[in-house]
Amino acid sequence: MNVVDSSGWLEYFAGTPAADHFAAPIEDFTNLVVPVISLYEVFKRILQQRGEGSALQAIAFMQQGQVVELTAPLSLTAARISAQEKLPMAGSIMLATAREYGATLWTQDSDFQGIEDVHYFEK
Repeated sequence: MNVVDSSGWLEYFAGTPAADHFAAPIEDFTNLVVPVISLYEVFKRILQQRGEGSALQAIAFMQQGQVVELTAPLSLTAARISAQEKLPMAGSIMLATAREYGATLWTQDSDFQGIEDVHYFEK
């Protein structure tokens, strides 16, 4: 199972050279877990840069994976991870979701470098 950090989704949708790192886990929909916070972050950024139509298309594509809501237990797990790993809120929710589903988190966010269950790519 895989979770792709919002930065990976944005690279993928922009078609940047870094998108190649994220294409395989993104395109494997049967093993793709999408935290709801990813929908928020990706929609917001694409809305700002390219407009609502493009943002909605991106979200429709993302929803081909298994979208996971932020539940109370998951939020508490994320808070523990945030405190332990010194991660920001969104990142800790991504990692908590990945761990809940036995997934690998794919990211280029340096906050995750060296953390278990994370496939980190340097920018």
